[in-house]
Amino acid sequence: MVNYIRDSYRMSCSRACRILNLQKATFYYRKVEDAGEIKLRNRLKELADKHPGFGLRTLHEIAKREDLVVNHKRTERIYKEEKLSLRLKKKNKRSRHLRAAQVPPDAPLKTWSMDFVHDRCFSGRKIKCLTVIDQFSKNCSMINVGTTMTGAEVARALDSLKIKIGLPEVIFVDNGPEFSGKDLGLWAMKNNVKLHFIEPGKPTQNAFIESFNGKFRAQCLNQHWFSTLEEAKVLIEEWRKEYNNFRPHSSLNGLTPEEFTRQFEMKKINGFDQDVRLKVV
Repeated sequence: MVNYIRDSYRMSCSRACRILNLQKATFYYRKVEDAGEIKLRNRLKELADKHPGFGLRTLHEIAKREDLVVNHKRTERIYKEEKLSLRLKKKNKRSRHLRAAQVPPDAPLKTWSMDFVHDRCFSGRKIKCLTVIDQFSKNCSMINVGTTMTGAEVARALDSLKIKIGLPEVIFVDNGPEFSGKDLGLWAMKNNVKLHFIEPGKPTQNAFIESFNGKFRAQCLNQHWFSTLEEAKVLIEEWRKEYNNFRPHSSLNGLTPEEFTRQFEMKKINGFDQDVRLKVV
Protein backbone atom coordinates (compact mmCIF):
# COMPACT_ATOMS: atom_id res chain seq x y z
CA MET A 1 0.00 0.00 0.00
CA VAL A 2 2.88 2.36 0.79
CA ASN A 3 4.43 1.77 -2.62
CA TYR A 4 1.07 2.39 -4.30
CA ILE A 5 0.65 5.78 -2.60
CA ARG A 6 4.25 6.76 -3.42
CA ASP A 7 3.88 5.85 -7.08
CA SER A 8 0.38 7.33 -7.55
CA TYR A 9 0.83 10.63 -5.68
CA ARG A 10 4.62 10.97 -5.84
CA MET A 11 5.00 11.16 -2.08
CA SER A 12 7.98 10.36 0.06
CA CYS A 13 8.09 7.13 2.02
CA SER A 14 7.84 9.02 5.34
CA ARG A 15 4.68 10.88 4.31
CA ALA A 16 3.04 7.73 2.92
CA CYS A 17 3.73 5.91 6.18
CA ARG A 18 2.25 8.79 8.23
CA ILE A 19 -0.93 8.72 6.12
CA LEU A 20 -1.28 4.98 6.73
CA ASN A 21 -0.29 5.35 10.42
CA LEU A 22 2.54 2.92 9.80
CA GLN A 23 6.01 2.92 11.30
CA LYS A 24 8.85 3.24 8.78
CA ALA A 25 10.67 0.43 10.56
CA THR A 26 7.70 -1.84 9.93
CA PHE A 27 7.70 -0.97 6.23
CA TYR A 28 11.42 -1.62 5.81
CA TYR A 29 11.42 -4.77 7.93
CA ARG A 30 12.59 -7.90 6.13
CA LYS A 31 12.40 -11.34 7.69
CA VAL A 32 15.81 -12.74 8.64
CA GLU A 33 16.22 -16.37 7.66
CA ASP A 34 17.05 -18.64 10.60
CA ALA A 35 19.67 -21.17 9.47
CA GLY A 36 18.75 -23.52 12.30
CA GLU A 37 15.07 -23.50 11.37
CA ILE A 38 15.87 -24.09 7.69
CA LYS A 39 18.00 -27.08 8.67
CA LEU A 40 15.24 -28.41 10.94
CA ARG A 41 12.58 -27.89 8.26
CA ASN A 42 14.63 -29.76 5.64
CA ARG A 43 15.38 -32.59 8.07
CA LEU A 44 11.70 -33.03 9.01
CA LYS A 45 10.72 -33.14 5.34
CA GLU A 46 13.46 -35.66 4.65
CA LEU A 47 12.38 -37.91 7.53
CA ALA A 48 8.69 -37.64 6.63
CA ASP A 49 9.47 -38.56 3.04
CA LYS A 50 11.65 -41.53 4.02
CA HIS A 51 9.38 -42.71 6.86
CA PRO A 52 5.76 -41.84 5.98
CA GLY A 53 4.53 -43.67 9.07
CA PHE A 54 6.39 -41.43 11.54
CA GLY A 55 4.14 -38.95 13.32
CA LEU A 56 4.84 -35.62 15.02
CA ARG A 57 6.10 -37.07 18.30
CA THR A 58 8.54 -39.48 16.62
CA LEU A 59 9.88 -36.80 14.26
CA HIS A 60 10.39 -34.40 17.18
CA GLU A 61 12.27 -37.05 19.21
CA ILE A 62 14.61 -37.73 16.28
CA ALA A 63 15.22 -34.00 15.69
CA LYS A 64 15.84 -33.52 19.42
CA ARG A 65 18.35 -36.40 19.46
CA GLU A 66 20.18 -34.73 16.55
CA ASP A 67 20.31 -31.37 18.45
CA LEU A 68 18.17 -29.63 15.83
CA VAL A 69 15.44 -28.52 18.22
CA VAL A 70 14.64 -28.28 21.94
CA ASN A 71 11.10 -26.88 22.16
CA HIS A 72 8.37 -29.07 20.71
CA LYS A 73 6.36 -25.98 19.70
CA ARG A 74 8.77 -25.18 16.88
CA THR A 75 8.52 -28.74 15.57
CA GLU A 76 4.71 -28.57 15.73
CA ARG A 77 4.62 -25.26 13.83
CA ILE A 78 6.89 -26.49 11.02
CA TYR A 79 5.04 -29.82 10.96
CA LYS A 80 1.76 -27.98 10.30
CA GLU A 81 3.25 -25.46 7.85
CA GLU A 82 4.76 -28.23 5.72
CA LYS A 83 1.51 -30.25 5.94
CA LEU A 84 3.26 -33.38 7.16
CA SER A 85 0.30 -34.62 9.20
CA LEU A 86 -0.59 -38.29 8.83
CA ARG A 87 -3.94 -39.21 7.37
CA LEU A 88 -5.47 -41.33 10.09
CA LYS A 89 -8.53 -43.48 9.62
CA LYS A 90 -11.47 -42.65 11.85
CA LYS A 91 -12.10 -45.36 14.39
CA ASN A 92 -15.60 -46.65 14.96
CA LYS A 93 -16.99 -45.98 18.40
CA ARG A 94 -17.23 -49.05 20.59
CA SER A 95 -18.94 -49.73 23.86
CA ARG A 96 -16.74 -49.06 26.86
CA HIS A 97 -15.74 -51.96 29.07
CA LEU A 98 -13.40 -52.68 31.92
CA ARG A 99 -9.91 -53.73 30.94
CA ALA A 100 -7.57 -55.92 32.92
CA ALA A 101 -4.12 -54.33 32.94
CA GLN A 102 -1.24 -56.60 31.95
CA VAL A 103 1.64 -56.53 34.40
CA PRO A 104 4.78 -55.44 32.48
CA PRO A 105 8.08 -57.33 32.95
CA ASP A 106 10.93 -55.75 34.88
CA ALA A 107 13.93 -56.91 32.80
CA PRO A 108 14.87 -58.01 29.27
CA LEU A 109 14.71 -61.68 28.26
CA LYS A 110 11.84 -62.40 30.63
CA THR A 111 8.73 -62.03 28.50
CA TRP A 112 8.43 -62.09 24.72
CA SER A 113 5.46 -61.68 22.40
CA MET A 114 5.12 -63.54 19.10
CA ASP A 115 2.66 -63.35 16.20
CA PHE A 116 2.29 -63.58 12.41
CA VAL A 117 1.82 -60.78 9.86
CA HIS A 118 0.72 -61.60 6.30
CA ASP A 119 1.38 -59.80 3.01
CA ARG A 120 1.85 -60.49 -0.73
CA CYS A 121 4.56 -59.99 -3.33
CA PHE A 122 3.99 -58.20 -6.64
CA SER A 123 3.43 -61.60 -8.27
CA GLY A 124 0.68 -62.44 -5.76
CA ARG A 125 2.87 -64.86 -3.81
CA LYS A 126 1.98 -64.91 -0.12
CA ILE A 127 4.44 -63.71 2.54
CA LYS A 128 4.24 -64.84 6.14
CA CYS A 129 6.29 -62.96 8.74
CA LEU A 130 6.96 -64.28 12.24
CA THR A 131 7.51 -61.27 14.52
CA VAL A 132 9.14 -61.58 17.95
CA ILE A 133 9.62 -58.70 20.41
CA ASP A 134 10.79 -58.28 24.00
CA GLN A 135 7.97 -56.77 26.07
CA PHE A 136 10.35 -54.89 28.38
CA SER A 137 12.85 -53.32 25.96
CA LYS A 138 10.56 -53.30 22.85
CA ASN A 139 13.50 -54.84 20.97
CA CYS A 140 12.47 -56.77 17.88
CA SER A 141 14.60 -59.90 18.16
CA MET A 142 13.55 -61.37 14.82
CA ILE A 143 11.24 -61.08 11.82
CA ASN A 144 11.37 -64.46 10.07
CA VAL A 145 10.03 -64.16 6.50
CA GLY A 146 8.72 -67.07 4.45
CA THR A 147 5.79 -68.29 2.40
CA THR A 148 4.53 -70.89 4.85
CA MET A 149 5.52 -71.55 8.43
CA THR A 150 4.67 -74.58 10.54
CA GLY A 151 5.16 -75.11 14.25
CA ALA A 152 8.42 -76.97 13.55
CA GLU A 153 9.74 -74.00 11.52
CA VAL A 154 8.78 -71.63 14.35
CA ALA A 155 10.73 -73.84 16.76
CA ARG A 156 13.80 -73.79 14.47
CA ALA A 157 13.60 -69.98 14.23
CA LEU A 158 13.50 -69.72 18.04
CA ASP A 159 16.48 -72.09 18.27
CA SER A 160 18.48 -69.60 16.19
CA LEU A 161 17.56 -66.86 18.68
CA LYS A 162 18.57 -69.16 21.54
CA ILE A 163 22.11 -69.28 20.13
CA LYS A 164 22.30 -65.51 19.56
CA ILE A 165 20.68 -63.96 22.64
CA GLY A 166 19.08 -66.70 24.74
CA LEU A 167 15.44 -67.46 25.50
CA PRO A 168 12.83 -65.81 27.76
CA GLU A 169 10.84 -67.32 30.60
CA VAL A 170 7.44 -66.72 28.94
CA ILE A 171 6.25 -66.17 25.36
CA PHE A 172 2.81 -64.65 24.75
CA VAL A 173 1.07 -66.17 21.68
CA ASP A 174 -2.41 -66.51 20.24
CA ASN A 175 -4.24 -69.78 19.59
CA GLY A 176 -3.12 -70.28 15.98
CA PRO A 177 -2.25 -73.84 14.87
CA GLU A 178 1.45 -72.98 14.53
CA PHE A 179 1.62 -72.02 18.21
CA SER A 180 -0.84 -74.49 19.76
CA GLY A 181 0.48 -77.53 17.89
CA LYS A 182 2.61 -80.39 19.20
CA ASP A 183 5.92 -79.23 17.66
CA LEU A 184 6.13 -75.91 19.48
CA GLY A 185 4.75 -77.45 22.67
CA LEU A 186 7.55 -80.04 22.74
CA TRP A 187 10.12 -77.34 21.99
CA ALA A 188 8.84 -75.20 24.88
CA MET A 189 8.96 -78.16 27.27
CA LYS A 190 12.49 -79.05 26.17
CA ASN A 191 13.77 -75.47 26.62
CA ASN A 192 11.83 -74.75 29.84
CA VAL A 193 9.86 -71.90 28.24
CA LYS A 194 6.23 -71.26 29.17
CA LEU A 195 3.80 -70.54 26.33
CA HIS A 196 1.12 -68.12 27.52
CA PHE A 197 -1.96 -68.45 25.28
CA ILE A 198 -4.29 -65.45 25.23
CA GLU A 199 -8.06 -65.91 25.24
CA PRO A 200 -9.59 -66.42 21.77
CA GLY A 201 -10.86 -63.20 20.22
CA LYS A 202 -8.96 -60.97 22.67
CA PRO A 203 -5.82 -59.66 20.89
CA THR A 204 -5.50 -56.86 23.49
CA GLN A 205 -4.14 -59.49 25.88
CA ASN A 206 -1.08 -59.55 23.60
CA ALA A 207 -1.05 -55.78 23.15
CA PHE A 208 2.73 -55.40 22.79
CA ILE A 209 2.96 -57.48 19.61
CA GLU A 210 -0.28 -56.02 18.21
CA SER A 211 1.15 -52.51 18.58
CA PHE A 212 4.42 -53.58 16.96
CA ASN A 213 2.62 -55.31 14.07
CA GLY A 214 0.66 -52.13 13.38
CA LYS A 215 3.89 -50.13 13.06
CA PHE A 216 5.49 -52.91 11.00
CA ARG A 217 2.63 -52.88 8.51
CA ALA A 218 2.29 -49.09 8.30
CA GLN A 219 6.00 -48.24 8.14
CA CYS A 220 7.36 -51.21 6.18
CA LEU A 221 4.88 -53.50 4.42
CA ASN A 222 2.61 -50.70 3.19
CA GLN A 223 5.60 -48.69 1.95
CA HIS A 224 7.03 -51.41 -0.31
CA TRP A 225 5.79 -53.59 -3.13
CA PHE A 226 8.11 -56.58 -2.97
CA SER A 227 8.99 -58.12 -6.32
CA THR A 228 10.47 -61.32 -4.83
CA LEU A 229 10.64 -63.10 -1.50
CA GLU A 230 14.39 -62.43 -1.33
CA GLU A 231 13.81 -58.68 -1.74
CA ALA A 232 11.19 -58.81 1.01
CA LYS A 233 13.68 -60.49 3.38
CA VAL A 234 16.33 -57.82 2.73
CA LEU A 235 14.02 -54.80 3.11
CA ILE A 236 12.25 -56.19 6.18
CA GLU A 237 15.58 -56.93 7.88
CA GLU A 238 16.75 -53.36 7.13
CA TRP A 239 13.55 -51.99 8.68
CA ARG A 240 13.98 -54.23 11.76
CA LYS A 241 17.51 -52.91 12.37
CA GLU A 242 16.30 -49.33 11.91
CA TYR A 243 13.45 -49.97 14.36
CA ASN A 244 15.89 -51.24 17.01
CA ASN A 245 18.69 -48.71 16.47
CA PHE A 246 17.18 -45.50 15.05
CA ARG A 247 13.49 -45.07 15.89
CA PRO A 248 12.93 -43.50 19.35
CA HIS A 249 10.11 -44.84 21.54
CA SER A 250 7.99 -42.65 23.78
CA SER A 251 7.50 -45.54 26.23
CA LEU A 252 11.31 -45.71 26.59
CA ASN A 253 11.67 -41.95 27.25
CA GLY A 254 12.84 -41.23 23.71
CA LEU A 255 15.48 -43.98 23.58
CA THR A 256 15.79 -46.69 20.96
CA PRO A 257 15.38 -50.32 22.14
CA GLU A 258 19.13 -50.94 21.79
CA GLU A 259 20.02 -47.81 23.80
CA PHE A 260 17.46 -48.69 26.47
CA THR A 261 18.83 -52.23 26.80
CA ARG A 262 22.42 -50.99 27.08
CA GLN A 263 21.44 -48.43 29.71
CA PHE A 264 19.58 -51.08 31.70
CA GLU A 265 22.61 -53.40 31.60
CA MET A 266 24.92 -50.58 32.72
CA LYS A 267 22.66 -49.77 35.67
CA LYS A 268 22.50 -53.46 36.52
CA ILE A 269 26.31 -53.70 36.48
CA ASN A 270 26.63 -50.59 38.65
CA GLY A 271 24.24 -52.03 41.23
CA PHE A 272 21.19 -49.85 40.62
CA ASP A 273 17.87 -51.61 41.03
CA GLN A 274 15.56 -48.63 40.39
CA ASP A 275 13.17 -48.67 37.48
CA VAL A 276 15.29 -47.51 34.56
CA ARG A 277 12.30 -45.82 32.88
CA LEU A 278 12.10 -43.36 35.76
CA LYS A 279 15.82 -42.57 35.73
CA VAL A 280 16.44 -41.94 32.03
CA VAL A 281 18.19 -38.58 31.54
